[in-house]
Amino acid sequence: MRMNRDDLIQFEEDIAAEFNAGRIRAPVHLYHGNEDEMIQVFKEIRSEDWVLCSWRSHYQCLLKGVPAPVLKDAIMAGGSISLCFPEYRIFSSAIVAGVLPIAVGIALAIARDGRDERVFCFVGDMTSETGAFEECYKYVRNFALPVTFVIEDNGTSICTDTRRVWNMPALSREGKSDEHLRYYRYQNKWPHAGAGRRVKF
Repeated sequence: MRMNRDDLIQFEEDIAAEFNAGRIRAPVHLYHGNEDEMIQVFKEIRSEDWVLCSWRSHYQCLLKGVPAPVLKDAIMAGGSISLCFPEYRIFSSAIVAGVLPIAVGIALAIARDGRDERVFCFVGDMTSETGAFEECYKYVRNFALPVTFVIEDNGTSICTDTRRVWNMPALSREGKSDEHLRYYRYQNKWPHAGAGRRVKF
């Protein structure tokens, strides 16, 4: 079933309610405000393509085809920040920039085998300013590997202002797009982690 904007929002609202009721005994990271952008990106993503994400990946899983009940079960079991569904070719990691070299490695294998597949790697605004991102992006671009990095800019790194941290008025790739890069900005109503209520695990 193809997810629409309302489906995505409702899923996150449901997870937020479960978390605030103390029924998820692990961190959760929720999306809001980027549904249209996410759906647009996924119009390019096919079942044979690979999707790699950071700790906030509920929307990617749903749009890649992971059934909502299966995804919810994984989140309820405490897996929100490291959701991996190999059968749907989607992997996430709670390690900042952790998926970047994995995306490059998958793309190298695709290129060497001559397969018609692509890797889409989602990163936050702070990760997009790291040395790891710069090196992976440069390698992918210079060797024409089949990777598209998607920078999701919500203006914060955990609870700090990304631009203030780097003392720069704009991100290095703010508003830019090319064969290997997509960028969008959004405002998330949820805190970095959790759903607005302090929950004791």
